[in-house]
Amino acid sequence: MIAVKTKEEIELIRESALIVSKTLGLLAAEIKPGVSTLQLDKIAEEFIRDHGAVPGFLGLYDFPNTLCTSPNDQVVHGIPNNEPLEEGDIISIDCGALKNGFYGDHAYTFAVGEIDTETQKLLDITKESLYIGIRAFKKNNRVGDVGYAIQNYCESHGYGVVRELVGHGLGRKMHEDPEMPNYGKRGKGKKFIEGMVVAIEPMINMGTHRIKQHSDGWTITTLDHKPSAHFEHDVALVDGKPELLSTFAYIYEALGIESNEEAEFRQQQLVL
Repeated sequence: MIAVKTKEEIELIRESALIVSKTLGLLAAEIKPGVSTLQLDKIAEEFIRDHGAVPGFLGLYDFPNTLCTSPNDQVVHGIPNNEPLEEGDIISIDCGALKNGFYGDHAYTFAVGEIDTETQKLLDITKESLYIGIRAFKKNNRVGDVGYAIQNYCESHGYGVVRELVGHGLGRKMHEDPEMPNYGKRGKGKKFIEGMVVAIEPMINMGTHRIKQHSDGWTITTLDHKPSAHFEHDVALVDGKPELLSTFAYIYEALGIESNEEAEFRQQQLVL
């Protein structure tokens, strides 16, 4: 059952989501060759706790860390370790925070130094598909409309859309109804309801959509070991339209990137 949120509850989710957004912005400045994902994990945990929240992933389903850090061919759920990042890597970082009883959940795939043009295109298309999916999250649409929009765009570029891992509702629990696949048929699935909040998160592979789970019970890689990208936003349905609760603005500020990609999904300007 979809848990509809009040305006006050949506603002509490926004607060948690923005803590995650700020965490990712802090990490953006730290991601470089020679840095380990375990170092990034420690930075993230300290920042989240310093802002009155607790890490949303740490201990959730017995996950051992604050961040999911997934380099290169890892799709999601990578466990931080001491192995240093290398020039030309990509690293998907998924992060959660819990404050005032509500979760934020947010992800971004970063380039480590300079990356090749083929991999950069994968990152660009995956992020573009996120916003294409968000546009379909509106009054009178259904889950399948979002999935179809993402799938159609990514597959038109020859990429594989992961089937086994999906987005989800978000609120007092990290994972609520409805599931939000990144594939689907228009007009199918649960209907969107005013006040619902979801995490939309395309997980897109350069090659096959098929994946493999590793023996640690968490790490997921592409079956052909080609790179995978993951971008995620938290979105509420407000006045029949998508309203972003998370932001990439702190990442872009850290990296010196100018972007207005989020403007259409905000009823009021975000103040950094």
